[in-house]
Amino acid sequence: MCAKILEINLFGSCFVRSMEPGAFEITGKKHRAIFALLATAPHGCRSRTFLQETLWGIACYDTGRQSLRRALSDIKAAMGPYYGQLITTNNSEVTLDLGKVAFAGRPGQGTFLEGLDVPSPDFVDWCNGIRAKPDQIYSLFRPASSSLPHPPVPTVTVLPLLSIENNPELTVLGDWFAEEICRSLSRTNLLSVISHLSSRSFAGKRIDIEVIRDKLGVDYCVSGNIHRLDDQVITDVDFLDARSGRILWTRRFSGKFRDFISDAGQGLANIVQAVGSAIASDTLNYVRGRPINEISDHRLLLAGVSLMHRTTLRDFAKSRELLDEAVRRSPRSAEVLAWRGKWHVLSVVNGWSSDPAQDTKNAVGSTAKALDIDPENAFCLTIDGFAHNNLLRRLDVASDRYGMALEENPNEALSWLLRGTLFAFQDSGQQAVHAAEKARQLSPIDPFKYFFDSLCATAYLSAGDYGQALKFADMSLERNQRHLSTLRAKITALHFLDRTEEAKEVAAELRRRQPGFSVKDYMRAHPAADYNLGQNVARALSAVGF
Repeated sequence: MCAKILEINLFGSCFVRSMEPGAFEITGKKHRAIFALLATAPHGCRSRTFLQETLWGIACYDTGRQSLRRALSDIKAAMGPYYGQLITTNNSEVTLDLGKVAFAGRPGQGTFLEGLDVPSPDFVDWCNGIRAKPDQIYSLFRPASSSLPHPPVPTVTVLPLLSIENNPELTVLGDWFAEEICRSLSRTNLLSVISHLSSRSFAGKRIDIEVIRDKLGVDYCVSGNIHRLDDQVITDVDFLDARSGRILWTRRFSGKFRDFISDAGQGLANIVQAVGSAIASDTLNYVRGRPINEISDHRLLLAGVSLMHRTTLRDFAKSRELLDEAVRRSPRSAEVLAWRGKWHVLSVVNGWSSDPAQDTKNAVGSTAKALDIDPENAFCLTIDGFAHNNLLRRLDVASDRYGMALEENPNEALSWLLRGTLFAFQDSGQQAVHAAEKARQLSPIDPFKYFFDSLCATAYLSAGDYGQALKFADMSLERNQRHLSTLRAKITALHFLDRTEEAKEVAAELRRRQPGFSVKDYMRAHPAADYNLGQNVARALSAVGF
């Protein structure tokens, strides 16, 4: 772990000083404000335009640019040789190395940036936004959070919807609508989402995609407008490629004005899922036929994860190549290692491994390395539990990992999903259904929705609700007809619904997909073999000739 050089206090009286007593201290208000803005930014990076406009306003671009340049020069003079160790700049961005920053104090020990009175409306609005919801920067105070590299993933911003009539009530609704989309998208580790507070600086303005791209450094942008027609509120939402300005899709949602917030749930969910699907599709189109050394970092991981959950062995093999390259480029990214660990788990579970013992070793090895780097990472804990549950049949270890993951992040959808599967394997049907349904609610953009639906089917099998189990198995197979465990779940549901002929048809498909499969193999390898669920599956498989 790299040594801490800079100490910053954000709650109470703001100070920015060297960890080495007496080496340097930044005292100017706007100079400290620059550090506060950088310290709270994704990966410590802000565009020069954002810093200029937030601290010096937008009235004169040249004046702001000169003022920022002068402020950085003052900071460099005050810090001396430490400046180059902490701050990097180019023509468009300023970056603070968060791995070398220690955050003093704790949230709640004072007002955010108390007494740092910078006379700029945009800075005041930014401060007030964090003061209203300080939990959005609590992650800075976790010991591991500031020192670890983040996986390179696409970055997206969600702008407040513009009220066409400049109606104050609709402006509030448009802001709320955008914040909910932003909150949902931020639940996935496959995207980097610009905070709503940063995006809010564009509220009430006509969109200029070049300015947004340069100021926020994003790959994609959600924008739109909101207006009223009689008693209906209508939102028109666009999803744009920020690099090219190309509109990838448009969506409309409408609802009665008085019930808009309570009725907007499904519309929000549809928009969030459409964002995820579009980014995954755009990424796969980008990598198709492109040499791996020409694939940009932020597309590499998402492409690998997306292909991992496609239906063909060719795509699955290509995903391994992309994930290996992602690990090579980001060897200290815990989540990239965890994704590669999941690949090895799926290679065994899906029956595609040529050496299950070696893939099991590789899976556990990858997740162990991930946890060595970041032992509190909810996603890494979850994948380690997945490996122990599905490959080693260590349900006790898996249960501990899922519990720890949800303590770290109660909104980790995959943790809820796999915990639900563990409950199902242990015949705790109602707990399994509760956890699986919560996972589906929390899962915003996954390009592998079939995986969630498949494990929901398993949860309902455990609960004895074979109608619901069949429904989710069918939904999963519509997206991935090759998933073996879903085929087994469907056979089981049909068997206990006394739909024998249909079960035999699915069994024929399973034989085609997995020649040589037998009930004996299932009972030897499956984690649920010693429980009622596993025995029910075995009975259903036996009834159709396995």
